[in-house]
Amino acid sequence: MNDRRPLVLVVDDEPVNIEVMAETLDIEFDVICAASGTEALSLAADAQPDLIFLDVIMPGVDGYEVCGRLKADPRTSAIPVIFVTALEGLEDEERGLRIGAIDYVTKPIRPPIVRARARNQVELKRARDQLATLARVDGLTGLANRRAFDTALERECLRHLRQKAPMALLLADIDHFKRYNDAYGHVRGDHCLRRVAAVLREATNRPADLTARYGGEEFACVLPDTPAQGARAVAERLRHEVLRLAIPHAGSPAAAQVTVSIGGVAARGARLADPAALVEGADRQLYLAKAHGRNRVLVADTEGSTDCDPGQRRRNHPPHTSGA
Repeated sequence: MNDRRPLVLVVDDEPVNIEVMAETLDIEFDVICAASGTEALSLAADAQPDLIFLDVIMPGVDGYEVCGRLKADPRTSAIPVIFVTALEGLEDEERGLRIGAIDYVTKPIRPPIVRARARNQVELKRARDQLATLARVDGLTGLANRRAFDTALERECLRHLRQKAPMALLLADIDHFKRYNDAYGHVRGDHCLRRVAAVLREATNRPADLTARYGGEEFACVLPDTPAQGARAVAERLRHEVLRLAIPHAGSPAAAQVTVSIGGVAARGARLADPAALVEGADRQLYLAKAHGRNRVLVADTEGSTDCDPGQRRRNHPPHTSGA
């Protein structure tokens, strides 16, 4: 349950109007204020309020322009906007709603009505946010789902292409998982998936890293600002953390316990222009890791060279602990 008080941004160029709105709202909400359209745009992007009360008539950047720019910015487009205005013409109201406002409050304001409308819009936004979160989460493992992964990969590829920075993608597959299901049943198979997902999420612990369930028993990790050497270190940490679970898997030729094979690719520059090619590259390394006996890591760098002696890496690098 979220006990945080909703955050409301009040935008008005008249201090007395801001004071009245703040006194009206602070009974139920945390209130921040902006005295101009420019300040409102910056504050909305930084503070991410749950609701904005926006004066229409302001010098410089007026409320209509502010609303339009809020709705055009992905960081603020989902924040509901209620116009506060002395204008009562239907054309003015229609214009505001067309730009993206969800409601109007006329001056002089009536505090109980303002609070009720704020309460309703905040509850609606929270419901929409919960639905949006559910749409991005895999129901079994709690990781990001395939849709969220596809979106994140495309976004990070574009960002790293612009910044000319390296990034990496890892694909991890539970070795011989069909045999595990056949031997232990699907209920224990689901439990195994959840435990593996949990350690993968914990082992990719930077805020920008994304771990997703790619499909079935396969997982994907998007690693921003990560060259090949760093991607190999992360992949080895993932592999060792799964080993540390010590989940018995008597039917696996790879080991007597559950293991993962991991393929990855690190790239920068023009190679990031095609996210699908990045996935194909990681999938190719995963295939080779399986062909070399599973329970191992293969990561290709931007020149296509591959860490092709996993056994040597295991001899040189002891197991990493989560967060190392």
